[in-house]
Amino acid sequence: MGRKSIYIDFFSQEDLIKAGCFNLKMAVSVTKKALVDNQQGKVLFPDKIVQIFDKETQSRINCLPATLLNEKICGMKWVSVFPQNPVKFGKQNLTAVILLSEIETGFPIAVMDGTLCSNMRVGAVGAVAAEYLAKEDSETIGFIGAGEQARMHLLAMKSVRPALKICKVASKFEAEEEKFIYDMSKVIPDMEFKKCSTNLADAIIDSDIIVTATSAQAPLLKAEWIKEGVFYSHIGGWEDEYAVAKKASKIVCDEWNAVKHRTQTLSRMYRDKELSDTDIYADLHELVMNKKPGRENDKEFIYFNAVGLSYIDISIAYEMYKTVSGKSYGVKLQMQDDMIFNKDDLLKHIKI
Repeated sequence: MGRKSIYIDFFSQEDLIKAGCFNLKMAVSVTKKALVDNQQGKVLFPDKIVQIFDKETQSRINCLPATLLNEKICGMKWVSVFPQNPVKFGKQNLTAVILLSEIETGFPIAVMDGTLCSNMRVGAVGAVAAEYLAKEDSETIGFIGAGEQARMHLLAMKSVRPALKICKVASKFEAEEEKFIYDMSKVIPDMEFKKCSTNLADAIIDSDIIVTATSAQAPLLKAEWIKEGVFYSHIGGWEDEYAVAKKASKIVCDEWNAVKHRTQTLSRMYRDKELSDTDIYADLHELVMNKKPGRENDKEFIYFNAVGLSYIDISIAYEMYKTVSGKSYGVKLQMQDDMIFNKDDLLKHIKI
């Protein structure tokens, strides 16, 4: 019998970007399909494993598996979130790796950067929600936070609400706002950017869409700043006061059962008996599948909270894999040349 060699493809973030995988319209489309597929029993979605190393900062590493049954692909995202990194080390707070395996033989087929995919998923889920819940003529978007997820959210929101023309940004430091505006004005040159000089209220008041994209574990967003008709995309953990959710006409989650036992604002409210299951209007798939209407008038203030669903990450990652495969990117790595006891020089290396 021949050798039992196993190879696996490795794709860096730069490989994925150069191959055309940084595609928000693709991510939005794949997100919608994934939400429907999960409801139709085409996805295996086990619980994630969370290892929290610091309860105060919520520094953690998560293992998130999912299987796409029709595609015969099993994947896993290994993601670290260390909120103190930017200030303490001058490094990004999120890094991720994705492993994909086929489920005919179970062999792995790819290891790839997962940070791009993870950030794109955050933006894409928010954008899908905005498509159903934000006013179509929304012109102004306001951000608390100016990191990578804020940037990704802006691109994704613009893809579904092209009327957006003004972006206001407030962060902990003015330099972060300036860097956000410098970076994003090159990508969206027809958008007017306004630096809020760390004044959070200025970013929120009179905005049609608001986004909190911060690692701060504090109620930064105040209900009194929010006008009627607003769509709010809540990305992180605890970043708004309880009165914000209580002011909402509708509360929508990517999946309430996944949200309710975490450490986000809605989770805290549920724990403190300030919010019940009946206060949640819908999960996102119910809107995508037309089981419930989204926005029904221009006066509704709608609160959207996403905790993150790994089957969407794996769906986007697999689409990326199909895009990059067969092109001149990445490295093919050999995991084994032959099975362990078939190796020609094995005896020289065994120690017992």
